[in-house]
Amino acid sequence: MKSKALVVICLCLMPLLAAFAEETPNVGDKAPLFQAAAHPQPVNLAGLIGKQNIVLYFYPKDFTPGCTVEACDLRDGFEALKGLDAIVLGVSYDSVESHAKFAAHYKLPFGLIADTDHRGSELYGAAREKFCSRVTFVINKSGRIAWRNLTVNAKQAAAEIKAALEQLKQQEKK
Repeated sequence: MKSKALVVICLCLMPLLAAFAEETPNVGDKAPLFQAAAHPQPVNLAGLIGKQNIVLYFYPKDFTPGCTVEACDLRDGFEALKGLDAIVLGVSYDSVESHAKFAAHYKLPFGLIADTDHRGSELYGAAREKFCSRVTFVINKSGRIAWRNLTVNAKQAAAEIKAALEQLKQQEKK
């Protein structure tokens, strides 16, 4: 009887465990590449490698309080990030249409990827059932994860990313 109960428990927990099975890429790992619809234009990460550093920030949902704070913080720090040779891309499960409204309303100067199939979020270990996690990655020009933040503070996102990009710039000089 105990073994049947254990089997039933394991079968019930397997989908839950599978949801957390996606590995989050580590610093130094080759960045997972994907392409997706986005606002203002579709994005193919493979086509961006080698051109600029890529800031890929995952966030739960357009127009929610924390996500708005984070997006506006990145907007306000955008010129500094751009000056450190970086392109900024936000990723959530929202549609291109929702992203277009969000970007227009808050005057966001960066692209927003519509990860409606959750593929990009799965590759970066950010996929959850209803919303993706709030995590950020910096991908260097050689296509490797140079920095990651798995505990993003929405109010300090730009400053944390700026510090990471400055450190990356110093490493490139060596």
